[in-house]
Amino acid sequence: MRDVQRVAIVDPSDATREPLRNLLLGVDSIWLEAECARYEFFFDVIHQSMPDVAIVCIDSDQNKAIQLIAQLCSEFPDLPVLAVSGKNDGQAILQALRSGAREFLTAPVQLEELLTALNRLKRIVGNGESHHSNGTAPMQSMVYAVLGSRGGVGCTSIAVNLGAVLAQDPSRQVALIDLDLALGDADVALDLMGDHTLADVAVNIDRIDMNFLRRSLCKHSTGLFLLPHPVQLEDCQLIREEHLQRLVNLLRASYSHLILDLSKSFSPLDITALHVSDMILLVAQLDLSSLRNVVRMQLALAADEVLGRKVQIVLNRVGSDNDISLKKAEEIIGKPIYYQIVNDPRAMIESRNAGVPLCQHAPRSKANLSIVGLADTLTGKKDTQGGARKKTGFFTTLLGR
Repeated sequence: MRDVQRVAIVDPSDATREPLRNLLLGVDSIWLEAECARYEFFFDVIHQSMPDVAIVCIDSDQNKAIQLIAQLCSEFPDLPVLAVSGKNDGQAILQALRSGAREFLTAPVQLEELLTALNRLKRIVGNGESHHSNGTAPMQSMVYAVLGSRGGVGCTSIAVNLGAVLAQDPSRQVALIDLDLALGDADVALDLMGDHTLADVAVNIDRIDMNFLRRSLCKHSTGLFLLPHPVQLEDCQLIREEHLQRLVNLLRASYSHLILDLSKSFSPLDITALHVSDMILLVAQLDLSSLRNVVRMQLALAADEVLGRKVQIVLNRVGSDNDISLKKAEEIIGKPIYYQIVNDPRAMIESRNAGVPLCQHAPRSKANLSIVGLADTLTGKKDTQGGARKKTGFFTTLLGR
């Protein structure tokens, strides 16, 4: 499980404190450590409970609240304070921030805005500024977009098997979202049939809470969670870019790794997925058609400086007959290959037909060892010899080159 943020709140008003409390209780990554209805008692509450974040609602008595924030920041300089107000008062906001509040939210507090603010405060903790001195930085969520250079290069196979391998580590929470809305088959590859789909989440996105969201994902025996594409083709039009953006923001709060399996259409939804991702795994094969498309796609993505920096090339089915050489491929695409996945058609086809990921169906197969190596590289894991895996040398050994 990921690190949980322990939160204490103070608000003399029941009308605003209760909705905030219920919002916090609905998020798995948050533990409501203490709840206080008097400003004058909150300092002692903090001293006794020592939470990760203090939330101060300032509207009941603005002067007392501002003084409390200043006192907390003076006595507990490493404790992040988040101020909340339902009044559109720029002076109050300025006073709260000048008194030491790290974040300011407008009431009624929205779940997405709350999670975004808490994640920013968690990064402060991760940088060693927390009043907790255990030296452990909280895990930050990583989002991987898996994008194919053409149809049939194996994007879904990589997305599914990478997610399954990552999820086998009990310290991780891993989710896969199938964004190939019309023709995706991640559910088939995992032999899963969920009660909800991406369309169900999209139509409820404005009133969704973390509990409903977690129930919407179906869980595989590997530990991987899946949010499948819509069942009915006509439901694809229900899913818009803003839905995906909010969905990813919410999932980041509870999942350590998110994998987005994109379509091949470069739709507005695909472009949004690329923007919300931390890394783009552009999957290709060592043939001229695929490599030519890599060049075209890199040029398009490089037009956006941020997107261009995210792209890493993953070669699939390396070792097939009539492959273009690795050296020639790197000359064509103009950048080094990030990783190679060995060609192992028998294991891969049998795994797909059985609806069982490689890590369960054929854990010692060359294909699964390749996926394990990719997962290790993405997470910075060390190999058994104590050094980091080389990005291509591991597969050179498998191929006997």
